[in-house]
Amino acid sequence: MRLRTLPDPDLLPALDRDHAVERPANGLPEGLQHPPRILLLYGSLRDRSYSRFAVEEAARLVRFFGGEPRIFDPSDLPLPDQVRGDDHPAVRELREHAMWSEGQIWCSPERHGQITGVMKAQIDHLPLKMGGMRPTQGRTLAVMQVSGGSQSFNAVNTLRLLGRWMRMFTIPNQSSVAKAFQEFDGDGRMLPSSYYERIVDVVEELVRFTILLRPHVDLLTDRYSERKQAGRKPVDASRDLSAIAVAPQEKKTGT
Repeated sequence: MRLRTLPDPDLLPALDRDHAVERPANGLPEGLQHPPRILLLYGSLRDRSYSRFAVEEAARLVRFFGGEPRIFDPSDLPLPDQVRGDDHPAVRELREHAMWSEGQIWCSPERHGQITGVMKAQIDHLPLKMGGMRPTQGRTLAVMQVSGGSQSFNAVNTLRLLGRWMRMFTIPNQSSVAKAFQEFDGDGRMLPSSYYERIVDVVEELVRFTILLRPHVDLLTDRYSERKQAGRKPVDASRDLSAIAVAPQEKKTGT
């Protein structure tokens, strides 16, 4: 499988556990009980890739907050339209992981004021519609970037635009790590800093939004134009898991 093995998955030396909530979505209504499934994409193939390091830190935090992370390895992913009909095992696997996910984290280096080609190629391989399935629609999304120089938001702004285009629910928080070469040690672990704290904020918020929204996805993505094209009826809100989860419950009186 084209998934990266996460080194030291439960080692979080930069996290102050006295201030961390292991289950940040506790108290929110949820109809589904399995761990939130999070796919993470990064945008550089360098051996010492800071976007990959940032994604690995985020994946460890996903685990800490009770989720299930998968980090896709794009090292043998072809360019879009390079292979006829996208018939390539890496493309198929990326799409399978996207379908598996309930939320995603995208992290790109900023290069020439924009996201990298590696990052864009992964997103371009995720179609809005694939048969009767939609690999990105209704999923939550968190965006992050790393920069070699001063702090910038060009890459995260582009990732937000792409997330909206892919019909994803992009959370308000985001992370931009400036001078990334100063923020990681020789083993690729992020040093304690305000930049690390922001990544904790981002992952914590993503887990909350994913758990809050995932029972609602069918209702929130139910569109008139698509119903008309497919000849189907609207989603019945009274049978939707989200409506059931948040509906006030009648109190039974004793006899």
